[in-house]
Amino acid sequence: MGKEFRGTVTGHPDFDGNADAEALFNAMKGFGSDKESILDLITSRNNAQRQEIRASYKSLYGKDLIDDLKYELTGKFERLIIALMRPPAYHDAKEMKDAVKGAGTNEKCLIEILASRTNEQVHALTEAYKDAYDRDLEESVVGDTSGHFKKMLVVLLQGTREDDEVVYEDLVEEDAQHLYSAGEEQWGTDEAKFIMLLGNRSVNHLRLVFDEYQKIAEKSIEESLRSELSGDFETLMLAVVQCIRSVPMFFARRLYKSMKGLGTADDTLIRIMVSRAEIDMLDIRECFRLRYEKSLYNMIQDDTSGEYKRTLLKLCGGDDDLAGEFFPEAAQIAYKMWEISAMTKITPRGTVRPASDFDPSSDAQDLRKAMKGFGTDEDIIIDIVSQRSNEQRQEIRQVFKSLLGRDLMADLKSELSKNLCRLVMALMMTPPEFDAKMMKKAMEGAGTDEHALIEILVTRSNEEIHAMCAAYQEAYKKSLEDAITSDTSGLFCRILVSLVQGAREEGPADMDRVEEDAQALADACNDDSSEMEVKFMTILCTRSFGHLRRVFQEFVRCSNKDIEQIIKKEMSGDVKNVMFAIVRSVKNQPSYFADRLYKAMKGLGTDDRALIRIMVSRCEIDLFNIRKEFKETHDASLHEFIQVEAFVGDTTGDYRKTLLLLCGGED
Repeated sequence: MGKEFRGTVTGHPDFDGNADAEALFNAMKGFGSDKESILDLITSRNNAQRQEIRASYKSLYGKDLIDDLKYELTGKFERLIIALMRPPAYHDAKEMKDAVKGAGTNEKCLIEILASRTNEQVHALTEAYKDAYDRDLEESVVGDTSGHFKKMLVVLLQGTREDDEVVYEDLVEEDAQHLYSAGEEQWGTDEAKFIMLLGNRSVNHLRLVFDEYQKIAEKSIEESLRSELSGDFETLMLAVVQCIRSVPMFFARRLYKSMKGLGTADDTLIRIMVSRAEIDMLDIRECFRLRYEKSLYNMIQDDTSGEYKRTLLKLCGGDDDLAGEFFPEAAQIAYKMWEISAMTKITPRGTVRPASDFDPSSDAQDLRKAMKGFGTDEDIIIDIVSQRSNEQRQEIRQVFKSLLGRDLMADLKSELSKNLCRLVMALMMTPPEFDAKMMKKAMEGAGTDEHALIEILVTRSNEEIHAMCAAYQEAYKKSLEDAITSDTSGLFCRILVSLVQGAREEGPADMDRVEEDAQALADACNDDSSEMEVKFMTILCTRSFGHLRRVFQEFVRCSNKDIEQIIKKEMSGDVKNVMFAIVRSVKNQPSYFADRLYKAMKGLGTDDRALIRIMVSRCEIDLFNIRKEFKETHDASLHEFIQVEAFVGDTTGDYRKTLLLLCGGED
């Protein structure tokens, strides 16, 4: 990784500290202040020049510039300008002080700063903290934290990580095996081993260790940390690993989380934009574009306002949505991301398991009692239906009919209402019946729910698609392919018809064809739009997911472009949406579903049909994995989101209770 300047804020070429001090004094003189002039001047000077301006201001006017700025400005804009006026080490010291003062501790701030700073920056930070607050930073951190979390923070505070060029080639495999033995290979975790290796080895050495670990464990080090550790210690160790892989990508994630979800975490946003503007903001921007669906510039524009927004945009330095190719740093990261995706063996984990003491006769009778007489006992229905596997539910349906001579589905439908009824009925169907029903619902009536069609057809295996097609034919006396053909058109229709054949190749990558397919996709980028889309379809709709991961990795090398960005820029409408869904699902299917769940609950009203569809269809397959991805991406648990969003219009709380039982727990 190059050490060249990758910031967005540079020194002013015709700098004059006295003239700038005078300009700021005039901007704050009299009634009100010229905020536009203040932000323009301060964001077009680097930090060293700002310190000269402070000194000139003091000598010219006998006043402290920061005090005057605090007096004249207010709110988030004031916090941002003041942060820009502090030397970097003192800015970090102030953030650390704020993180440990008062009743609670801001663990995320401690983690962000100490996981991402170089040895030199850590040493400067500790000196600045001592100078500003007359106390050792280590003493403050130790007094405010505990356990393994505290131990790792203390290790990072020493600033003794080995230099980047120090790589012990003979120890790479041994270190990887030590990490594996300390976690995945044993009952319990040897946290001390993780702390020692991740806190001291050089960045370049650990990158090689992580590659070797992937081969041994058949999963990424990140996935192992998530399964082996918990709480703040897990968050810290994941942050350390992410910074070892790529500091810009780590900050891209942090920036995204600061602006995504319920409100903006302005302290985080300010801290990162200020601290990285003269270091690697260009790389952070590119990583942001690589990982998310919009540029950092546009996200700031949508999430902030006024002078605060204009100052942040100045620090951001430009909009990457118009960019076509990677910066070198981002190309390396994109290539590595696909490699990790290709090598990682994900173990799907559901949240609903078969009941251990299952008695279908008892369950059938309990359900009948819950629905007989005046009123319905929804709690019994929910507890039984949500805590049995689908196979067990089908047994209950059969026994209910044979014992009582009644149709359980008809009884449930007559006793329950609204979203609870839809959710319970969905759980009582077989998976193929439910998928067929969802496909039918997506196409009936005046409009078509293209997102539902895409989600189902992109994520189901060949076997699941064949079972769904048979269930559709049985239920609606029409082939699913005919229904799709009559309800959609053009290339979108052709793509869906291709997917509904359930003929996608299976198995690992065919390495002999990987480069050929990648080059074909790269060449297609030079064709006109319709020809490009057809060529993409022939590869994306037919190759196995394992093969496509390697193709997309090789595509980065062939074109220096990102397959997701190409689809976003060059395609449109439903064709773009289905192609994008395939790529996202190939990269990380639980992450794709996590994003779909987030969109179902975010915004004006909840898309209950999508929420029910995903929770029901994935609860016995990979909902635990989806939960983990949801927390990682949105910095809030799926459980928490359901508690807030599924409450609207659910006066009894039964719908929400059932969803939470399917969710399986709080992360």
